[in-house]
Amino acid sequence: MSASPSDKPQPGSVKPVDDASRRETRHGVGYGITAYALWGCFPLFFSLFEGVPAFEVLIQRILWSCLFLVVVVTLMGRWAAIRNGFPGPREAIRRLGWILGCALLIALNWGLYIYAVETHRVLQASLGYFMTPLVNVALGMLVLRERLGRWQMMAMGLALAAVTLQLVLLGTLPWISLVLAMTFGSYGLLRKRVPLDALSGLLVETSLLLPLSLAALAWLTWHGQSHFGGSFDTTALMIVSGVVTTLPLLAFAGATKRLTLSTIGFLMYLNPTLQFLLALWVFGEPLAWPQLLTFALIWIGLGLYSLEAWRHHRKALARSRARVAE
Repeated sequence: MSASPSDKPQPGSVKPVDDASRRETRHGVGYGITAYALWGCFPLFFSLFEGVPAFEVLIQRILWSCLFLVVVVTLMGRWAAIRNGFPGPREAIRRLGWILGCALLIALNWGLYIYAVETHRVLQASLGYFMTPLVNVALGMLVLRERLGRWQMMAMGLALAAVTLQLVLLGTLPWISLVLAMTFGSYGLLRKRVPLDALSGLLVETSLLLPLSLAALAWLTWHGQSHFGGSFDTTALMIVSGVVTTLPLLAFAGATKRLTLSTIGFLMYLNPTLQFLLALWVFGEPLAWPQLLTFALIWIGLGLYSLEAWRHHRKALARSRARVAE
């Protein structure tokens, strides 16, 4: 039986779908660039808290992030998704345990990052986020028993060589870089165990940290050490820190809906790159040749890691096309 004219594919009928797909990809790239550019510019924001201890900035950030996330999650209608993420008492308790671990890791990561900015160590923060993908590979090997490819092993070796080189030449470990990379990598590993999106997950995490933050804020206020309310500029910055924390997550959520993980993986290097440039050009941090050599080894390692990821992506794409052709 022949197809009717309406059933036959019309010339150019596929084009609107292709155009829509390309448009969605362009939008996704735009969202991704926005998210990582905002994260990369965080040193500019946190450098404004001059004279405010990093610990106080941290507890204010947790407080105002939680409050702003409540508004965002309500407007986006995500409460049902959060409730569904904790089915049954036993499973809910288990997942809350994982979330609490995530909350403590992200609090340590945030606090150390703020400390790095306030003590003019943005280069170390940048190095930490350059190292994060390689830490993720190491955690996958050690915790998840994942097998590493040849290029990934070489990348890991270069990262280890970079840290050892700085220890030998400068006599110090880049401890801020290492802790930032390890806390963020471990955070990502734990978050995989809880089926919540980034916004909803961060709301639950900051909610768990909120009692501690309020207690710390009360202690600072009682002893006259709180900077909140002391000046309009500082108070406004503390309140805005919640918005500054949430906006990149909104953009990131838009990117993850439209892009493959491999594309997002390449975009993520924008964040530490911007931090690196800000450290040199805006904050005027010195870059000694041993530090530059450390960065160079990490960059080469990331190049090998990205090459391996790209090859796996190409192979997976080829297999997918072969299945479709069959």
